[in-house]
Amino acid sequence: MRIIDKEKNTLFRRVLRKPLGRISFIFIAILFISAIFADFLAPMDPNELDTVNIFAKPSLHHLFGADDLGRDVLSRVMYGGRISLIIAFFASLIAMSVGVLWGFLAAQIGGWIDDVMMRIVDALLAIPIILLALILVAALGTNVAVLAIIIGTILAPATARLARSAVISELQLDYSHAATVVGASRLRILFSEVLPNTAPVLMARAVICASDTIIIEASLSFVGLGINPPNASWGSLTRTGYEQLFNGYWLVLAPAMIILIAIWSFNTLSDQILEALDPRSGA
Repeated sequence: MRIIDKEKNTLFRRVLRKPLGRISFIFIAILFISAIFADFLAPMDPNELDTVNIFAKPSLHHLFGADDLGRDVLSRVMYGGRISLIIAFFASLIAMSVGVLWGFLAAQIGGWIDDVMMRIVDALLAIPIILLALILVAALGTNVAVLAIIIGTILAPATARLARSAVISELQLDYSHAATVVGASRLRILFSEVLPNTAPVLMARAVICASDTIIIEASLSFVGLGINPPNASWGSLTRTGYEQLFNGYWLVLAPAMIILIAIWSFNTLSDQILEALDPRSGA
C-alpha cells in the first residue's frame, strides 16, 4: 500500500529539510505565536491613546510607528493578526470539512449523482470569489464568525474538486483493487486506506485555503465590508493606514508587509508539501 513513510523520512521532516520549507514554517509559527500570545508579547495596549506620539515615525519606542491616535502600530498588528488568523483557521476548517465530504461522496457514489454534484461545483467556481464574498457579506453581516463561514463556504467547491480527483486516483491503484478482491467494502477502503493516502494533498490544500482566506478577508476589510472598529484585522489596519497614507507611510506598510509575508509563507509551505510528495524531487 502507498502509505506515507512514518519513520525517518516523514512528510514533515522532508518539508523542513528544504530551506524554503523551513523559512515558511518559521514565519508561520512566528505569526501564530505573536497573535496567540499578543497579551504578553505586544509592547503596548493596542487601544492605548497617546496624543504626544500622534503619527510618530518608527523608532525604538514605536517599532512600527504610531497612528492618528498615537496607538502603537506593532501592537495593533499583533492583535489584528489574532482575528485574521482565527478567521483563516476556521474558514479553512469549514472549507476542508465541507469540500472533502462533498468530493468523497461524489467519488464514492459515482454515476449521474457524481455528475450533478460536480456540475454544482462548476457553477459555483464560475462565480468570481470576491464578488460572491461581497454579496454574501453585504447580506449576512461582517462579524468574525460570519466571515469565517462565508469564506469557508466559498472555498469549499475547489476543495471538493481536489478531494474527488485525489480519491478517484487512489481508487484506480493496485492496492485498492486488491482490497476489493479480498472482500473489503468500498467505505472501508475509502476511510481506512484512501483517506490516509490523500491526507498530505489535502493538507497542502488546507494551507492554501488559509492563504486565500487572508487575501479575501483583507480585500473585504479594505473596502469596508470586513472587520470594523473597535476590532482590527490586518485588512482593516491596511485600510486605515491607506486613508492616512499622506500622514505616515508606515501605517499602511506594516500591515501590508505582514499580509504579504503570511501569504508567501502559506503558499510556499503548500508548494513544499506537494514537492515532498513528488518522488522525482529526491526529497
